[in-house]
Amino acid sequence: MDMMLLPPVWRIYWSVLAFAFGAALGSFLHCAAWRTVRGEPFVSGRSRCPSCGATLGARDLVPILSWVALHGRCRRCGAPIGVRYPLTELLSALVTLAIVWRFGIGIPAARNLVFCSCLLFLSLTDLDDCIIPDGCLCVAALAWAIAAPLLGMSWGGALRALGAGLTFGAALLVVSLVMDRVLGRESLGGGDIKLFAVVGLYLGFVGTLFTLILACVLGLLLALALRRRGAFPFGPAIAAASGVMLLFGGGLVERYLALLGGSL
Repeated sequence: MDMMLLPPVWRIYWSVLAFAFGAALGSFLHCAAWRTVRGEPFVSGRSRCPSCGATLGARDLVPILSWVALHGRCRRCGAPIGVRYPLTELLSALVTLAIVWRFGIGIPAARNLVFCSCLLFLSLTDLDDCIIPDGCLCVAALAWAIAAPLLGMSWGGALRALGAGLTFGAALLVVSLVMDRVLGRESLGGGDIKLFAVVGLYLGFVGTLFTLILACVLGLLLALALRRRGAFPFGPAIAAASGVMLLFGGGLVERYLALLGGSL
């Protein structure tokens, strides 16, 4: 269902619903990432304050608004609650809204929402502990596999998508092994390589190529911003580039090719 074909009142309704759902989803993803990094199950147990451990009530868990109302502090102990909580919820809300407007309401939007949710989740775990959980990548790949026949994807299209994933995964693995030998240390994590393989399923060869270029630029900016020594979390840069290409890639690629005066 194309949002532009709906009456204005229904556009507003679905937009508000998408924003609210995305904010709640972002709250869950942040909690899940926080617990995953600490080896805790995220499918059970009540939400609690990370400082005093107090169980949070419903009024403490309203996405974005609770943080603002409490001035970024725990209601029980007064400990500061990081701004990353509401920022994650806001980002998730905006991405969900953008997906609904870009892909309408239906299977394409649901599939891409799962993909973007996985990208946000792995960005948080990678920032915290430089890990990209295999389970997260499996969920994204499974969502693609389930949606493919429902979207009427041909065998040829499916094979091309698989080929793009395998090509980029294999190519980056070779590059990584060579750079590891040259530098004498790990240059690209295994999670990053597997992530690009999954990105290939969703974006195809050209889209993933542009994602790689954009991710390198964003990764450089992130490295300058974090100034972190040792292992560097490349996952957030890949995730951001993938999200941009998923939502706006078609237009960006067309404009780039128009500048070159050719086509792929």
